[in-house]
Order: sequence, then structure tokens, then C-alpha cells
Amino acid sequence: MAETEYLLLIAGMGLVTYIPRYLPLFFLAQRELPCWLIEWLDMIPVAILSALVFSELFLSGTPRHLELVQAKSLVAIPTILVALRTRSLGWTVISGMILFWLAEKII
Repeated sequence: MAETEYLLLIAGMGLVTYIPRYLPLFFLAQRELPCWLIEWLDMIPVAILSALVFSELFLSGTPRHLELVQAKSLVAIPTILVALRTRSLGWTVISGMILFWLAEKII
């Protein structure tokens, strides 16, 4: 690819990323949203994160199947407890990594 094609590709990717984020802000910025919609929109990040974490912790294999007892799912509980106790991202990540390393060695 020529340098011009790369620049056009980057500009196109930027537009495709920017437009879907800008349009709702443009159309909804001047409007008063109902309370129920605001509450519903507040739940979207939690729902997405929960779906991503659940599938990573409890699904495994090439044809994805439910497997509740595996190293990742066993380490998640004490890591969550460390996060709730310390309220520190650093300690949570370090303890999760150490616990996962130990679980991989044991299991």
C-alpha cells in the first residue's frame, strides 16, 4: 500500500469510530431525557462488563461449554474480596496474578 492509502485508511477508521459516538451526543445534548432512560443507560456498562467477565471465567473449550470449576473461576472469589477490602487496583491485580499463578501450579 502506498503512503496515501494508509493515510486514507486511518482517516476512514477515525471517521467510522467518531461518527457513531458524536451523533447521539449531537442529537440528545439539547433534550431532557426521562429518568427511566437515564437509569437504564447507567446499567449498560455493568451489564457488558458482567457478560465479558462471566464468559471469561466460566466458559471454556473450543465449542464453548460451561465449566464452573477451573483456575480462573476459583481465583476470582478471593481476588474480588481483596478488591472490596483494599479498594486498590494495584493490590487487586497483584493478588489476582499471584493467586492465578498458584492455582495454575496446583491444579
